[in-house]
Amino acid sequence: MFNPSVRLALTGLVATLLFASAATAGDGVRYHVTITNLTHSITFTPILVVTHRSSVDLFEPGDPAIDELAAIAEAGDVGPATALLSGLAGVGDVQNSGSLLLPGDSVTVTVEARRGTRRISLASMMLPTNDGFIALDSVKAPRHGTRSYWSPGYDAGTEPNDELCLNIPGPTCQGGGLSPMADPGDEGYIHIHRGIHGIGDLAASVYDWRNPVAKITISKTGGNDDD
Repeated sequence: MFNPSVRLALTGLVATLLFASAATAGDGVRYHVTITNLTHSITFTPILVVTHRSSVDLFEPGDPAIDELAAIAEAGDVGPATALLSGLAGVGDVQNSGSLLLPGDSVTVTVEARRGTRRISLASMMLPTNDGFIALDSVKAPRHGTRSYWSPGYDAGTEPNDELCLNIPGPTCQGGGLSPMADPGDEGYIHIHRGIHGIGDLAASVYDWRNPVAKITISKTGGNDDD
């Protein structure tokens, strides 16, 4: 589960989708993190990318999601996370992609890693879903060259998958983001998302997907490799 010392205090709604990226890194190794949306009809909210120590753990499948991760999965807000993480000693750099990532498109986020902060994590909401998200959890950045990873669609388990636009933010549904309280329909733990079933306002023939939903490529681009 997320280390209590790096809890993210995310509270906003999807209205902050265009929040500008912020950095805390000094001299260090630079990485290009390229995220490609592999889906047909799902959009990714601004993608939070963090370099950090191994003690920083974004999430653990099978465990309940903390409120801060639920805020990413339900509302796509990266602003408060950036503000908080930027001041933590165990974090090297915090950036985000700054805009929506449409199906078939790619975006590259450049981050730096200081000594000891050579782990990379990322997270982004999948739209339109109730609480679906993509994620990369504490992978070791390459010392040389490039490495690629694949993200399935995850379910935060913090909101019922009713597929009702009333409960889904973003350009497709324009509904609400964060759930105000726990619901008996919440699954209660992070797991692989079951996709869109067409039980609400979303047609499964349009918005359902098969995993993986994102390709993440990490490339070392320069800097002082002193780790």
